[in-house]
Amino acid sequence: MIKLMDSEPEINGESEEGGSLTDCKGLVELRNVKFRYPTRPSVRVLRDLSMTILPGSYIAIVGASGSGKSTVVQLIERFYDPSSGQILLDGQDISELNVQDYRKQLALVSQEPTLYAGTIRFNVLLGAVKPVEEVSQEEIDRACKDANIYDFIMSLPKQFETEVGGKGSQLSGGQKQRIAIARALLRNPKVLLLDEATSALDSNSEKVVQDALDNAAKGRTTIAIAHRLSSIQNADCIYYIRDGRVAEAGTHDQLLRMRGGYYELVQLQALHKHKQ
Repeated sequence: MIKLMDSEPEINGESEEGGSLTDCKGLVELRNVKFRYPTRPSVRVLRDLSMTILPGSYIAIVGASGSGKSTVVQLIERFYDPSSGQILLDGQDISELNVQDYRKQLALVSQEPTLYAGTIRFNVLLGAVKPVEEVSQEEIDRACKDANIYDFIMSLPKQFETEVGGKGSQLSGGQKQRIAIARALLRNPKVLLLDEATSALDSNSEKVVQDALDNAAKGRTTIAIAHRLSSIQNADCIYYIRDGRVAEAGTHDQLLRMRGGYYELVQLQALHKHKQ
């Protein structure tokens, strides 16, 4: 146990070293990225992956299970560094930036939102990048409105002071997800990462949450890992990943015309939906 506590993380989130970004635009580039997880060095997850994501664009990453989609998000978050290649934000290698400063530019909404016992206000404020006492009610309201959850909160007897229960047990999946989106938006991130953010929801909740995500994406670079292809048909560019590299890239219509791997995924999902 002592050995574990004394161990130094390879990427130290508390470190004060590294450069800072001023006036971040949100240009994300992956250049010839290769990656293997430290615990599975024999398995190549990403092999020479390259993509350029323009500021303010909405891109989606799709592919079969195990193709490396979520790994891309973990590398952009800098939970890991690539085995080789580079990831850049506004032309700067992210490994040379201060970790805390860099992560302030990002927000992640994942498949299973993490809510903590406490009030709705407490859970939304967890996204703040400045001291919570400096966050105005206006900023909280704006984030909640953009996340399509404000009207629901105001309909509750205690409004923002409503207790959500352990792990958000007092709320539905869609409500929890929208509070997680409000938390992400309170950061006003330049880069929004969505890791299968609607895949655990039923179809009614999915529509409300998808509307919130579409709102959230406006004016910022958005990178969505998608399982349900219906949620990303309007993306500016869709990257279809196979065996750890980009196999196809284009809009939904362009990829359908290619009749390749993406086309097959769409057909499979349509067939599965039809069977239900």
